[in-house]
Parts: sequence; structure tokens; C-alpha cells
Amino acid sequence: MKRRLFVAVIAGLALTAAACSAEHETGAAGAGEAVVDHVADGDTLELESGDRVRLVQIDATELGEGECYSEEATGALEELAPPGTRVRLEADPSLDQVDQYGRLLRYVHVGDRNVNLELVRRGAAAPYFFHGDHGRYASELENAGKAARDAGRGIWGACRVAWNPERSATALYR
Repeated sequence: MKRRLFVAVIAGLALTAAACSAEHETGAAGAGEAVVDHVADGDTLELESGDRVRLVQIDATELGEGECYSEEATGALEELAPPGTRVRLEADPSLDQVDQYGRLLRYVHVGDRNVNLELVRRGAAAPYFFHGDHGRYASELENAGKAARDAGRGIWGACRVAWNPERSATALYR
């Protein structure tokens, strides 16, 4: 009888730990859903859960570092995912799940819109393939980035951009 009780307690603890881990990964209750608390910069969201999400496979210029188009990039993300917005977070199993700063690395969806891809389409961010790793939407991101660059949209028309898809984009004022 004691053994059965011990096994039941261990099983219960394992289920509780799994549930807590799943909730922490998504940042909210539900299957990958969360609510935006605020936008930190052009490629980072803070969630009501306290988790931070770095939009994976893209890079926007850094806010507060004097880089060209950083305020506009932040504004574009605020427009697409304003505070209070319910978002769906999508992990890419072929990529890292968390960055060196503890941020969740995710594709962010609002309704049917892939926010990562939309930021690149608008020229508010550039495709970024950390260590050359290409995730689920890499081809779409590359095509959107090329189209934005060719059309001079966003950062591509406003700044002098040094860009390599395997490094962070740098943008200087013209």
C-alpha cells in the first residue's frame, strides 16, 4: 500500500512539473497563447506573464543605441501587437528555444498574420539566421527581405544598412 501511495505521489509531482513547464514556455495558459504587456523594441515583446519573447529569425535595429530606424521598427511592432493583444507563440523545433538573455525565441502570430514575416515585409526588420540556422519560415523571410530591400521600404530606404543574414543588421543615418 505504501508503495502504491509513493508511486501516485511521484506521478502527481511529475504531472504538476510538466504543466508548470508548459505554462512557462508559452507564457500564458493555453496552447502557445499569451497576452502582450508591452513592446520592448522592434523585435522583442514583454508578456503579461513576465516572459520576454524575441521574435526569431528577424532582427530590428536596437532602440536606444542611436541606430537608424529603431523607433520606427518599435512602432511597427507596437502597431502589429499592441499591449493587450492576444498572440499565438510558435516555437521552431529546428532552432534554439531560448536566447542567451533568457528570452523565448518564437514566431508571433496575431490572428492569421505572422508578425515576424510582416515586420520583414514592411522593412521594419531584416531576416536574421543566427549561426546560419534556417527555420520553418526562412524562405518566406528571405523573399520578403529581398522585396523590401528592392523596393526601398522601411530601413532599406531610410538608412545605410550593413546586412548579412547571419549577423545583426546595422543601420546608419544617411
